[in-house]
Amino acid sequence: MKIVHVITRMILGGAQENTILTCEGLAARGHDVTLITGPPLGPEGELLSRARNGNYKVIVVGSLRRAINPFLDLLAYRALVRILKEAHADVVHTHSSKAGILARRAAWHGRPGHDLTNPQGQDAQATDTEHGRDARATRPKIVHTIHGLPFHPYGTWLANRFYIALERRAARRSDAIISVADAMTAQALAAGVGEPEQYTTIYSGMEVSAFIDAGDEAGEFRRSLGLSAGDVLVTQVSRLAELKGHEFILKAAERIADRHVHFCFVGDGRRRKAIERAIRASASLTGRVHLTGLLKPEQMPTVMHAADIVVHCSLREGLARALPQAMLAEKPVISFDIDGASEVVDSDTGVLLEPGDTAGLKIAIETLAADPETRARLGAEGQRRAAEKFDHRIMVEKIEAVYERVMES
Repeated sequence: MKIVHVITRMILGGAQENTILTCEGLAARGHDVTLITGPPLGPEGELLSRARNGNYKVIVVGSLRRAINPFLDLLAYRALVRILKEAHADVVHTHSSKAGILARRAAWHGRPGHDLTNPQGQDAQATDTEHGRDARATRPKIVHTIHGLPFHPYGTWLANRFYIALERRAARRSDAIISVADAMTAQALAAGVGEPEQYTTIYSGMEVSAFIDAGDEAGEFRRSLGLSAGDVLVTQVSRLAELKGHEFILKAAERIADRHVHFCFVGDGRRRKAIERAIRASASLTGRVHLTGLLKPEQMPTVMHAADIVVHCSLREGLARALPQAMLAEKPVISFDIDGASEVVDSDTGVLLEPGDTAGLKIAIETLAADPETRARLGAEGQRRAAEKFDHRIMVEKIEAVYERVMES
């Protein structure tokens, strides 16, 4: 098949890692793959270099940006219409809300025989005059992956209504919708986005063996943070951004008197300076909270093996990749019970807490820090489960099966 993937930007992030592994896996299985993306702007780091080294075509559309900008969005839409029309793809697979809205419309309306000036989208009457058939038969099949929804409890009412309206319209142009967690499907359907038969849950794949069979660099990573043999390291891997929950970890850390419990934030972002100020302002945090900045994706197995406990206190997340990555490395996890977290975290693999429960977070960290046997038991069960669910090869096979199903329909 000729397959085109579209995503807003190739920064360091879960949706982007998922997309790259999908493109690489599909290309390895003999498909003709093209990735369309915007420039990787922002402080989070980039994955565009890896994409360009893959065995597939990469097209960067300079006007495709994450932020809403009517002028740039119109330019991006027109570029997508042109590129997709020239691509003659069998499948257009979109990722992230912005790219999903623009590219699904472009794939639907930019097909041969469609009148782009028709505001009502009455394309069912359009015909491909050369072949004498309904133009709908000439368009690519359209698949979209929900990595996270743009509407959420922390957004404004007006913004949520706006995004829901756009997602409802885009869903009507989708032959299939993939969710990275059952929770994403439930939330989308509750908002009236799509129909149940459109949805398939496919967990976001990763290179499982890299996390299970990590090398010996974990000890060196711990030493680079100044840790001693008896110290317990609590790690969160995420962008330093709003709604990622670093403030809850800092509040819990302030209340933990044991100086042998250390905390590590892996990643970068716009909230870094605010986090650094909070650390400097607290005598109990100084010397115990470590910021590594951006690390390469291939360093994540080392990060997970160096940790004793992995936390994820985000308030909004489809299904954080850090959770199964930690589990693959046999680490217990502590997470706020949001979105898809409960699909991987329970009492046999870690601790689930109500969002914002700083007191519960403190107790969970203290309890696990003091009990290495429980950490080992939770970690072993987590690895067994994650190895079955999150292998990127299984993800690619399931995505390919979705393509085959919609191509046959």
